[in-house]
Amino acid sequence: MPEPTKKDDGQPEENVAPDSGDGPSENSVVMTPKEAKVATKDTEAIVTVTEPGAAVSMPAAETPQPQPVVIVVTELEPELVQGEVTDPQPLVTEPVQNGHNEPEPTQAKKHVKVTEVKEEEPGTSKVPAPSVKKSADTKATPIKVWSLGDGQPPEEIDKQIDTPPLSILLIEKPQSGSINVGGDITFTAKVEAKDLLRKPTIKWFKGKWMDLASKTGKHLQLKESFDRFTKIHTFEMHIIKAKENYAGNYRCEVTYKDKFDSCSFDLEVKEVSDGSQNIDIRSAFKRREHKQEEVPEVDVWEILKNARPDEYEKIAFMYGITDLRGLLRRLKKTKKEEKKSEAFAKRLEPAYQVDKGGKIRLVVDLADPTVELKWYKNGQEIRPTPNNRKYIFEHKGTQRIMVINNCQINDDAAYSVSAGEEKCTTELFVKELPVNIVKHLEPVKTTVNERIELECEVSEEGAKVKWMKNGVEVPTGVRSRYRVKSEGTKHWLIIDDATKDDTGTYSLMATGGTTEAKVQVELKPLKILMDLQSVTVLLGQPLKLNCEIYPGNIPGRWYKNGQLIQPSERLTIIHRTKNHSLDIESSTIHDAGDYTFVPEGYTQTLSAKVHIIDPPRVHLEALNVQDNTVVIVAGNKLRLEIPISGEPAPRVVWMKGERVILDSGNRVRAETFADHTCLTIDIAEREDTGNYKIVLQNEAGEDTASVKIKVVDIPDAPEAPLVTDVGGDWCTMTWEPPRYDGGSPILGYFIERKKKQSSRWMRLNFDLCKETTFEPKKMIEGVPYEVRIFAVNAIGVSKPSEPSKPFLPLAVTSEPTMLVVDDVTDTTVTMKWRPPDTIGAAGLDGYQVEYCIEGTDEWILANKELIEKTRYTITGLPVEAKLLVRVKAINAAGASPPRTTQHSILVKEVIEPPKIRIPRHLKQTFIRKVGEVVNLVVPFVGKPRPKVNWLKEGQPIDQTINIRNSDCDSIMFIRKAERKHSGKYELSVQVENHIDTAMLDIQIVDLPGPPQAVKIEEVWGNNVALDWNPPKDNGNAPIIGYTIQKADKKTMEWYTCIEHYHRTCITISDLVVGNEYFFRIYSENMVGLSESATATKDSALIVKEGLQLKIPEYNDRDFTEPPIFTQPLINTFAVAGYNATLNCSVRANPRPKVIWMKNKITIIDDPRYRMFSNQGVCTLEIRKPCPFDGGVYTCKAVNDLGEAQVDCKLEVKVITQE
Repeated sequence: MPEPTKKDDGQPEENVAPDSGDGPSENSVVMTPKEAKVATKDTEAIVTVTEPGAAVSMPAAETPQPQPVVIVVTELEPELVQGEVTDPQPLVTEPVQNGHNEPEPTQAKKHVKVTEVKEEEPGTSKVPAPSVKKSADTKATPIKVWSLGDGQPPEEIDKQIDTPPLSILLIEKPQSGSINVGGDITFTAKVEAKDLLRKPTIKWFKGKWMDLASKTGKHLQLKESFDRFTKIHTFEMHIIKAKENYAGNYRCEVTYKDKFDSCSFDLEVKEVSDGSQNIDIRSAFKRREHKQEEVPEVDVWEILKNARPDEYEKIAFMYGITDLRGLLRRLKKTKKEEKKSEAFAKRLEPAYQVDKGGKIRLVVDLADPTVELKWYKNGQEIRPTPNNRKYIFEHKGTQRIMVINNCQINDDAAYSVSAGEEKCTTELFVKELPVNIVKHLEPVKTTVNERIELECEVSEEGAKVKWMKNGVEVPTGVRSRYRVKSEGTKHWLIIDDATKDDTGTYSLMATGGTTEAKVQVELKPLKILMDLQSVTVLLGQPLKLNCEIYPGNIPGRWYKNGQLIQPSERLTIIHRTKNHSLDIESSTIHDAGDYTFVPEGYTQTLSAKVHIIDPPRVHLEALNVQDNTVVIVAGNKLRLEIPISGEPAPRVVWMKGERVILDSGNRVRAETFADHTCLTIDIAEREDTGNYKIVLQNEAGEDTASVKIKVVDIPDAPEAPLVTDVGGDWCTMTWEPPRYDGGSPILGYFIERKKKQSSRWMRLNFDLCKETTFEPKKMIEGVPYEVRIFAVNAIGVSKPSEPSKPFLPLAVTSEPTMLVVDDVTDTTVTMKWRPPDTIGAAGLDGYQVEYCIEGTDEWILANKELIEKTRYTITGLPVEAKLLVRVKAINAAGASPPRTTQHSILVKEVIEPPKIRIPRHLKQTFIRKVGEVVNLVVPFVGKPRPKVNWLKEGQPIDQTINIRNSDCDSIMFIRKAERKHSGKYELSVQVENHIDTAMLDIQIVDLPGPPQAVKIEEVWGNNVALDWNPPKDNGNAPIIGYTIQKADKKTMEWYTCIEHYHRTCITISDLVVGNEYFFRIYSENMVGLSESATATKDSALIVKEGLQLKIPEYNDRDFTEPPIFTQPLINTFAVAGYNATLNCSVRANPRPKVIWMKNKITIIDDPRYRMFSNQGVCTLEIRKPCPFDGGVYTCKAVNDLGEAQVDCKLEVKVITQE
């Protein structure tokens, strides 16, 4: 129940909407400053609803009289403020949130005005009934949009929930669960659908009223599935990446027609890390609340009830209601609720309140005692059970009483009772008593490393409390220094090893008060057991400083020359009880200095000095050069810096041979600094090459080293290159290396070229050429060029060489292509070819054909003059001789490489057996309509030219059919097709004794004739039975249906009753009584409807009812049959690379299973094949077949009555490109 919350100034807010997972409460208390008690800063006002008769004690034997519901407003001080409900008629409302309205189970909304009265007696007393407060013109409290994050308070999660009654729809209910913050969880509900005709309706709720269907998103998903085998509907609610406020009570409701079922379950969300104990100091009020600005209560529905309908949208927008359609439904329902109850003489009170662990009685008075009564909690029916004494149902006359024993937090809910079609609702609030401080905390004063134990006692066992330090909650996780212990009503906060940081003010917070105490931790006095000692260490040796102090667990810091020392891989700081040490694995010059150790928290320090000694040394390894040789390019400046070391600083001398290099030299000089020595050469010359010696001396010793300096330069230019060979767009060139390489090996060469008339050079290689030969390419034929060379070493690129002598690229064409034999006779051979792929700038003058008789090496020129055509016939050849032929392309540059035949050619005419290649569309029946043009082209092969003959069914063809033959095909042409042209035509192709034949089936179709003998078989009611015979002339095509028309005798206007009707008898229904009808029928084939229709001679008069129809007896026909192929597969030729299809048709009942096989092997899941079956027509599509796809294909149909199969042969031809 909502209660006033404290503001910063100690005044209670008037209208604060509770923010809990149970949804918005419809009970509100309106308090005025003059009528309400002013709560102090440390107290909170508590609003309770007492049970009727609870304020006045009476004997148990007396029957309690109906008492008004009293609103008692109390504070933590012993003053009482009482009020009385003044609105006896409940206002049924529906919460509208986030654009969705969800009806709550007849939740009553009450406006209560609270006034202050004097204390008359220790119990509660009544006050005059105040009037209902309405504020339609004030600003409304913004309606809070619920999100998935708003949930039930954490303290309500672990409460006991009553066992729900036996489910009538749910076979598996969602179970309560617990997850960590950020985790995922799924709740599953299952409904058996064996007795359901359609899918049931399911709704998911959070708390009491909030429908989650509109809250789906990235954190909430609702899924549904259906298993056809088990007949079970599965409904799932997925919560993804849960947050703390997702915790609370959820409900699942399933509805199917007049059946209803529901189930409640809880979700607990735990923190991942061990934090402090969470306690809600407002647990006495059960619901969490947020501080809001003090705004007056506004009843939006009262405003809407008194407003005009055209103002509804404006008012809804003003008060944040987005679902206007739900608003209108709610207003309509509200007006219906205002009717006087017919089932209840006295309804439930709008609200009840009871203390936790107490007992409450819910009483209704029935107008009709015989009406069946049902009690509900949150929409779920409460059923009595013999062993459960939680709910007790009593009957006293017309009164029906439900007693709830041992009320707990989970009993705080909306209760309703239904009598027939009517229902009344109330809300029960369970109040938790505040937890008071019985024994306060005591201040503690101690030293570090001691144990601190703070003890406090509260008024209730197992109460939740919160420990604070300086106003901040104390962490009590597994890794925390703080431990919390509770035993009965006592609570302890324990700190095992106290530090100075533990000093502060500690407090314990409970719902009934707070206690605090100060804790002060001081340091123990410092004692130096062993002081630091000054040391002298050789460079590179270990360095160790240590000391001992008491107490031993005091940490400290090390400083060097006032700078804090941080541990590293080289430097280690160790603290073991009383001993503190600093270890350096290998000392350096920089480790010398003043070291200080400072214990933490103390002003005393320990100090020592460290000295490092080192003999002189030259560090030539810092040069990072091979053999201590430094290479410098001539003309550049050299500054050679070599690190040196030594303590004290050594004396440095540079020497070249016997000459000492002074620091005052001009071009070459030596300089010495604190940590390195430097040799400088301003402009390097070739004479500076040589060995340089360094000598170091100090008190600790002497060291020497040598450095070699090498001066290098770019190489000289090479000599002019020579062009040794020239092609069409290339040449070959060579050259000699340069005489001087600049002191560095030659790495390679760059080559450039240019046209003779141009001055622009173009580089030919970007990667260095390692050899002294190169082949430039991509030159233009007929254009003169020049080339030149650059030498490259590690220093740079030399000057260019002199240009070569000019040269002119020019090349012959490439060889002719595709040389094949076109024809062979007894004395001639005809060859054909294609032009060369590359002709070049010199062009193509012609071709030269040569042949060589097998067994000799002599090539004989066949054409004395060049020919321009790509086909030539060699004549005058001996019979049955074998020869090879080659062709050359000739241009100004000469003859191209020859193209020669791969095999020898026999000079003898070859007989090629004839072969008819029937096109794919002619392998099936060729159908044309009467009057259309027929033009059939049938290709064939054969040598010499075959003889072609056409026959129709064994007889010569009609003279109206034109036949035209050529060397490679035969054409049948009919200018205007007639039905007499239909039939089977035989084409024969003959070469000597070789014959090939092919059959062509031509069908010329026409419109069918009208049906015959159309008559009216019988007339009954408004039905007419017609019967007729098929037409005599079917148009040379099967009849595919009939079109039936009717006409009223009065108007004789014809209307189509049915089209594409297949049978020869029909019953026409839904005719108008009293009308007289004529009927006519058209026949239809693949061409269309018949030109005329056959009408009934007699008419059918539809008379009124009264006639008796004799229904003839029909014997059910058995339509089942085994598979029969009505159209077999046909041997097919396919072209490689083009899709091919195989077709057949099968008839069977029941529907057969179709299986395709290749070479008796079943085709399964092969992407190269696609299988179709439609209305008995079976198709196999072969995608882009190759010669390997050829073979015997089988279509097999199988059902329960038998099986059948058909075969065909597929041959895949590869077309060669000539």
